[in-house]
Order: sequence, then C-alpha cells, then structure tokens
Amino acid sequence: MVKILNEKTVEDKRLIPIAEKVANGQRLSFEDGLTLFETTDLISLGKIADYANRRKNGNLVYFTVNRHVNLTNVCVGSCKFCAFRKREGEAGAYELTVEEVAEKVRGVKAHEVHVVSGLHPKWGLKEILEFIKTIKREAPQAKVQALTAEEIDYLCRKEALSVEEVLRELVEAGLDALPGGGAEIFKEELREQLCPEKLSAERYLEIHKTAHKFGIRSNASILYGHVESYADRVDHLIRLREAQDETGGFQAFISFAYQPKNTELGGNYTTGFDDLKTIAAVRLLLDNFPHVRTFWITLGEKLAQVSLHFGADDLDGTVVEESITRSAGAVGSSFMPKERLIKLIKEAGRTPVERDTLYNPIRVYY
Repeated sequence: MVKILNEKTVEDKRLIPIAEKVANGQRLSFEDGLTLFETTDLISLGKIADYANRRKNGNLVYFTVNRHVNLTNVCVGSCKFCAFRKREGEAGAYELTVEEVAEKVRGVKAHEVHVVSGLHPKWGLKEILEFIKTIKREAPQAKVQALTAEEIDYLCRKEALSVEEVLRELVEAGLDALPGGGAEIFKEELREQLCPEKLSAERYLEIHKTAHKFGIRSNASILYGHVESYADRVDHLIRLREAQDETGGFQAFISFAYQPKNTELGGNYTTGFDDLKTIAAVRLLLDNFPHVRTFWITLGEKLAQVSLHFGADDLDGTVVEESITRSAGAVGSSFMPKERLIKLIKEAGRTPVERDTLYNPIRVYY
C-alpha cells in the first residue's frame, strides 16, 4: 500500500487515516474536511494534497494566455463584500461600448477572453450578445468564457426567459464556457447576510448543471476568509462535489481569497496558512474535479507558486486587466507575462502546459 506520510513525523495524527483514505482512493467525509481546515500541520496536509494532485495530473501545471474584460462596474446588486460595484451616475462608474471592447481584444494573441461584469440596469440579452459577437469577431482564435451564474440568472429574470433559452442564444453568439464566479459561500444564512439579492445556492447549481447538459463546460468557486466557518466551507465543497457527480461538467475549481479593502463588510485579509490549507482541502475534497486553480491575483505570485505543492495544478493565466478583486485591495500587477508563468512553474519543479479554456493543450514547455 502507498504510504503518503511518515507517521513518525506527522504532528497531527488525525491526518494519518485521511492520508490512508486518499492512498486507497476513498472519498473523504464531512468530518475529514473539517480536520483538513482545522489542522496546523501544514506540511503533512500539503503532502497529502500533492499526492492527490500528482495522481490526477502528474507533473503538469497548466496556464492560459487570456485577457479579462470587465464590461461595466455599474450594478444593481448590493453584495457587502464587493468594492467593484458602482451605481449608475456615481463617480468612477463606467460602461464600455462595443467599440471599446473591440479595441481591447482586437489583435490579441490570447487563447481566452474572460468576461465578468456588473448587473447593468439598462443592459439586457441584446447588449450582452452584441458584446460576445464582437469579441468573437475581433479575436476569432480565442474561446469566450463569460457570464457568471448570477449574470445568467439576471438575464433570465430581465428577459423572462428560461436558463435553456438564454444559454442557447449565448452559445449561438459565441459563448464557449462559463466562469465559476457568483458561488461565494452556499450557506443560505450567510448569503442573506452577505448578498441578500443574489441568486440562491440552488439556483447557482441549477444554472451550471443546465449548462453541462447543453455541453457547456464551466468552473466553480468559493469566496473564503470573510464571515464563514470551516463547516460552511466544507458544506460548500461537498455540495459542488455532489453536483459534479451528477453532471461531470465542471472543469476546474478556483478559490477566491476575500479582499476587504473598500468593502462594506470590511475585515481582514486571509493568511498564507489559510490560503494553502484551503487549496489543499479543495484538492482533497473535490476528488471528481480535474483541476484546481490558484489565483495569483489575490494570493500573489510567490504564494501561488508554493500552492503548486499543495494541490493546485493551474496558475490561471496572463489576465492583462482585472478590476474586480483589485477594487477590493488585491495587490500587485494584474498582468503576468507568459514567460513569468513558465518560470514560476518550472522553478517549482513542474512542467508548464499552455492550454485553452477547455484544457486542450497548446504547448508543453519541457
């Protein structure tokens, strides 16, 4: 039998039976998940998560050359953790035109254009379809990953259409995949506290599962480090695991560390220990998710690099322009050159794989 841990050197003995389960391919329980978050034995936890990741992805670490486009920060929502949102006419509010979006993506070498925005009170499906068509026309080589479940739900309500009808229109316009944003934390009491107007956890899962039935791949996420408990995190991950059991349509999971600056909620930044524990716990609990991404925008490139030994197998992408988390205090640049991503991966002892949105390999950098 494979021995992941040397039992003599394990500080938290509760991790030993968890390591045995992982080695035997057994699914972890809710109680196991709590242990993963409660432990301070970070090195042992990392070894277990690294084993699970290597068994699934070998020595490969993925990245993509992508371009974020945030169409508008004008939003009717009231999420207390959001520093991006502006009301129409408020100082700092903006809304891109079709021509401005065309200029942003024209001639880019990106494999992906990632589009997430506010819920604009005057924009409906017609406007969003025009943006997607424009991106496809100006960057035909790029996959379009656009619209969170929250944005899909908003269009459904605004246009009095079903999820199926909205998705069909979006796919015809050029949509290739859905991002994972909008999940935040699934516990309903917390959603009422944090984002009372946002779609429910059930609706989030319904939209993603419907997309999967259409053959649309998507990602999933969590926002952690605000007011949630470890139990809330485990509940969130297990509900996603159950949805993935049903459809198999999730490609990757991404953990968003809460950024408190300029938000109504306030609070503190997450710690490095919590960030690495969360990534490791995600890899171990989401045994049916192919990929775990680490978001260098919120973690910083150094901790993101370390996370490649804690269960992550994807450094996301070049990004170029990202406004949502930076509005809430994410530090550092919002652009990572491809060469830098390759360097970070290689120095971590892994093999970089440039990919597209759907994880089709474009080039392996040996």
